[in-house]
Amino acid sequence: MPVLAPAPVPVLVLACSVVGAAVVALDGTVLTVAQPALRRDLHADVGQVQWTSTGYLVAVASLLVFAGRLGDRYGHCRVFAVGALGFAAASAGVALAPGIEAVIALRVLQGVSGALLQPATLGMLRTAFPPDRLAAPIAVRTAVIGLAAAAGPLVGGALVSAYGWRSVFLLSVPPTLAIGLLALATREPRSEETEAETHDRTVHDPAAPGRAIRGQAARDRTTRDPTASGPVALDPLGALLLAVTLGLLVHGLAETARPGGAGPGALACAGAAVAAVALARHERRAARPLLPPELLRNVPVVAGVAALLAASAALFGSLFVATYFLQDVQRLDPLACALRVLPLALLMVLGAPLCPLLQRRFGPRRTATAGAVLLTLGVLFFSRLDTTAGALSVGGCSALLGAGFVTLMVTATSVVVHRAPEAHAGVAGGLQQTAMNVGPALGVALAALLLALVPDGGFVPARGAALPALAVVAALALPAALALPGIARRGTRPEPRPPRPGRRSCVRS
Repeated sequence: MPVLAPAPVPVLVLACSVVGAAVVALDGTVLTVAQPALRRDLHADVGQVQWTSTGYLVAVASLLVFAGRLGDRYGHCRVFAVGALGFAAASAGVALAPGIEAVIALRVLQGVSGALLQPATLGMLRTAFPPDRLAAPIAVRTAVIGLAAAAGPLVGGALVSAYGWRSVFLLSVPPTLAIGLLALATREPRSEETEAETHDRTVHDPAAPGRAIRGQAARDRTTRDPTASGPVALDPLGALLLAVTLGLLVHGLAETARPGGAGPGALACAGAAVAAVALARHERRAARPLLPPELLRNVPVVAGVAALLAASAALFGSLFVATYFLQDVQRLDPLACALRVLPLALLMVLGAPLCPLLQRRFGPRRTATAGAVLLTLGVLFFSRLDTTAGALSVGGCSALLGAGFVTLMVTATSVVVHRAPEAHAGVAGGLQQTAMNVGPALGVALAALLLALVPDGGFVPARGAALPALAVVAALALPAALALPGIARRGTRPEPRPPRPGRRSCVRS
């Protein structure tokens, strides 16, 4: 009888997933606070400093889906460990960088590591938890992300003031190093089911050991062969075309949001469109495409990704406008500005644990639709604020934004991870993370363009066109939410669970 490896510990997987996602969220917010000090210390211009963010975003967005495919092939824990350790090494390198060129290069490396890390945070949860228990871990992950994003400006401001901008990057080294080593020591959850099934066949069939060994050898050959027709083929050409498409798109959107960058941004977006056409033609002809057809034909998965794209674009575009309104029009300092929108972060942290309860009670469709309505109302109310708006008005709009976004985000993410086939859990996680990275760039670019159309009063929400347009973008999440699954009918049979090791299946005659 073969000796089975110890079962994976879902708590360890959840800890790695939560800490990894939180570190990435914290890194993005604290960098914004550190950029002015970085520019002065390294004698860099604004364009160079901008590339410390743009280079990271382009690297992350272009590699997320391919990184998810790597997780499906080699194991999400392994890919997560490589990403976490690479993120720690790149962060330490940025803290020791002698010049702005080294910072930009290391930020690109940090983006590559972040792309490996982020889809695996969802892929690990999909393989470690049963489908009917996924909502709670995803809610915990979302709550911690909201807490990290809210604490980022405060933590970053304190560190920069006391120890300088380099301390901001050293902050992420210990946690990413710890979770990277922990992930290396964590057994891949998916292998438990394979070993359990092999053990069960060995017990009940004397001829099974030879067939199991031959079958495992065939599976190993399929896994190692990139050109094999198995479900884990990598499709390198498709990965390259997708990377070019997303990289040019994110770069174009980031350029468009900069003053005077509309021309280069439009050119990059046009290049992204050409690459997207080439990608679509290749994926239709490829024997094992990077984007599996069964995943793209999965209506709940596609609807969930679309809802996340629209919601993240509306939220971050609105926050972009709010920042200019509060600081340039109402003349508030960054701390006072952060306190005005603090209800958004609080509602994300407090609302995330309630989302699994709402999904069980009302179903994903109603829950996500309610979140989309709250988000749209928040943007609409924000668009009616004028120069006399006080803390109560801004805080109320922020609370609506936070409550709507967290409800939609947790629900849509749960549907994407739950409804995707386990063999494509990494690709599904990559698509979810891609939406969460492309959406903010799209929302900020749209807001920047529309703010420039009304130069005299565009920063005042009630006089500009940016927030009404973003309300339309938020409303696009409504049809996507309505396409999500409804509440499960009573009496339906739950999905069968894999057999446990050492237990025989009971067949009722």
